[in-house]
Amino acid sequence: MAAHRKPKQSPLGGQAGRTAATLALASAATATLFEGSGHAEPRPTTAQVKAKVDRLYEEAEVATERYNGAKEKADEARAAFERLRDEAARRTQRLNTARDGLGAMAAAQYRSGGLDPAVQLALTSNPDQYLERAELAERAGDRQAAAVSAVRRELAAVRQLRAESTGHLDALREHETELRRQKAAVLGRLQAARTLLARLTAEERARYEAAEAGRDGSGTSAGNGGTGGTDTSAAAPVRADRSSGGDRGPVTAPNGRAAEAVSFARAQLGKPYVWGATGPSAYDCSGLTQAAWRAAGVSLPRTTYTQINAGRRVSRSQLAPGDLIFFYSGISHVGLYIGGGQMIHAPRPGAPVRVAPIDEMPFAGATRVG
Repeated sequence: MAAHRKPKQSPLGGQAGRTAATLALASAATATLFEGSGHAEPRPTTAQVKAKVDRLYEEAEVATERYNGAKEKADEARAAFERLRDEAARRTQRLNTARDGLGAMAAAQYRSGGLDPAVQLALTSNPDQYLERAELAERAGDRQAAAVSAVRRELAAVRQLRAESTGHLDALREHETELRRQKAAVLGRLQAARTLLARLTAEERARYEAAEAGRDGSGTSAGNGGTGGTDTSAAAPVRADRSSGGDRGPVTAPNGRAAEAVSFARAQLGKPYVWGATGPSAYDCSGLTQAAWRAAGVSLPRTTYTQINAGRRVSRSQLAPGDLIFFYSGISHVGLYIGGGQMIHAPRPGAPVRVAPIDEMPFAGATRVG
């Protein structure tokens, strides 16, 4: 009898089971939805946006200095390549002149009834062949041998110059590849910073710009394009240099060149920051210090990490106007000290050349040049 009984169905079998499963899935999805929305990343505060933007600008400046270094090397490689190319052209002209001399000899010998085998070798269309067997030129007269030797010297010089120029061309291409890479890094960081700032409301942007103006001590909005050309040095409050225990007041430049560098930097106040720029209408940080000291008759290298080694290191307590002050562990920013705990520097995109306290960034070292 038991064998003919219908199997007992589960309470959740059939339509009821399917309905329960559907409800369970819907419940799980709803729970997941609420759980996800409950853990959504909160909108960043103005302070958090400012911190992220500052970090992006710092990273962009690091990439800018690397770009500047790569550009300097590319310019040097390009100049060397062009110099060698010009010299090779001059040597080639000499080679052609020497060959023309051999041709004149050959014509004279032909008219006189014979052509020396050495001259035949020299006039072949395959110079390598006759140079490899140039010892045959000794059978010719002294004049012919000297002419063949001149061809040999000029051809060897042309080969050497072309080999060297090829090496410089390869180096140039490598530096240009690095230029493109660092340019992409700079533009990427700057675009990311602009994107973050664009998300701020008008009220948040106002708070951000007020914080920037307060940090710079210049009263100039961080959103300013930097083209107004306003001298901010008079309005900028002097902050204490923490290492000296207070505001030291005006400090005399150690020499006339330092005074000229400071004077030049003051004349650039209000000009915009443009990465990679060296003036006269715009600057990046190391471009400004390089231009200031160039106006004083001193040639500085292009980048922050080479400028720091361009003079004698001085401590923070020994700073004098004209000294170069470097910031961040990577030596990625530089300003020109003007006394009273302040400097003139090109801060970042959107912030023009301005006077600022030296304690607004982490101090990394200082150098006295001139």
